[in-house]
Amino acid sequence: MEIQERPAHYEGPNLDPTGVKLYPRFLGRGVYALMASRMPRDNSGVVIGSRGALVIDAGINGEMARHIQDRVRKLTDKPILYLVNTNYHGDHTFGNYAFPASIEIVAHRKTLDSMNDLAAEKRIRSRNLFGQDAAISDIVTWRKPDRVFDGEFTKLDLGDRAVQLWHFGPGNTPGDTIVYVPETKTAWTGNFLSNERIGNTMLLEGGPREYIDTLARCKNKLDIKQFVPGHGPMGKPEAIDNLINYLWWLLREVDEAIRLGLTRDAAIEAIRLPKRFLISRFHPASRVNPLIQNFHRLNVMATYQALLNEREDRSRITRAA
Repeated sequence: MEIQERPAHYEGPNLDPTGVKLYPRFLGRGVYALMASRMPRDNSGVVIGSRGALVIDAGINGEMARHIQDRVRKLTDKPILYLVNTNYHGDHTFGNYAFPASIEIVAHRKTLDSMNDLAAEKRIRSRNLFGQDAAISDIVTWRKPDRVFDGEFTKLDLGDRAVQLWHFGPGNTPGDTIVYVPETKTAWTGNFLSNERIGNTMLLEGGPREYIDTLARCKNKLDIKQFVPGHGPMGKPEAIDNLINYLWWLLREVDEAIRLGLTRDAAIEAIRLPKRFLISRFHPASRVNPLIQNFHRLNVMATYQALLNEREDRSRITRAA
C-alpha cells in the first residue's frame, strides 16, 4: 500500500491531462513511443505485429485512453489485441475502462492485487491534479486486468513478433512491469525508471534495499538500448546505474542520521540532494529540479521508516532467540 503521508511543503508531479497530446516517436519497425506533450504527464507506446497491436498503459481517464487509441489508429489498421498496465497507479490504469472489452488487459498479479480500493486511489491521484479533480470524475469503475502473469516473465504474441513482459521485483510499486521488445532493444519502464538525468524516483511502498536488487536483476537480464519511462523524456541504460548509485547513497545517509539520533523530520531537512543527482542548470530540463528535490525528500522519509522497521525486525528476532 502506498504511503499516505508526505513531508511538509511537499509538492508532487502535476498529472493534469487537460490539453495534453501524445506524439509518436519511431523506434523501429512497428515500434513507437507515444510521448506526452508536457512533462511530467504520462507517456504511452504501441508495438505493432502482423496480427495486431499492443498498447502500453491506458492513461489517467477516458479522454486520454481514447486519445491513445486514436494515435494507434493513425499508425496501423491492425486491431489492438493487448493493453499492458506497467503498474496499478490510476494515471496508468484509470483509462482501462475506455478500451473495448475485446482488448485483453495484461498485468502482473501484484498489480492486480493492488487494484482493490478505487476511492482511495482516486484520492491519492487527485493530489497530482492540483484542483482539477474533474479530470478523473469519469472514473466510476476500475477495470481490472483480464490476464495476469506470475513470476518473472511472460510474452505476448503479435504474429511475427513477441513482446516480453518482465517483473524483477518491487520498485516504485510491487508489480512494476517492464515491456521489452528484443528486436529494437526498447523497454517501457512505467514508474520503475526515469531518464538518466533524473537521478531518483519515488519510494512509495518501501525502502531502497529491495529496489536496488530489482534494478540489478533488470540490468543483468535485459539488453536495453533505449527506454520509454512512464513520465518524462526517453532514457539510456546508464539510468539504471545512476538510480542504484542514488539509492545506495540514500541508504548510507539515512542510516547515519538514525545512528546520530536525528528525528525523521530533522533527517528530511538535513539530508540534502547533492548536485550530482540534479540536472545541470544549463540543461533545458533543469526546470524539473524542484520536483526531483521533492521526490528526494519523500525518499528520505520512506527510507527512514524502512530502516526503523528493519531495526525493529532484528530486535524482535534477537528477543525471540
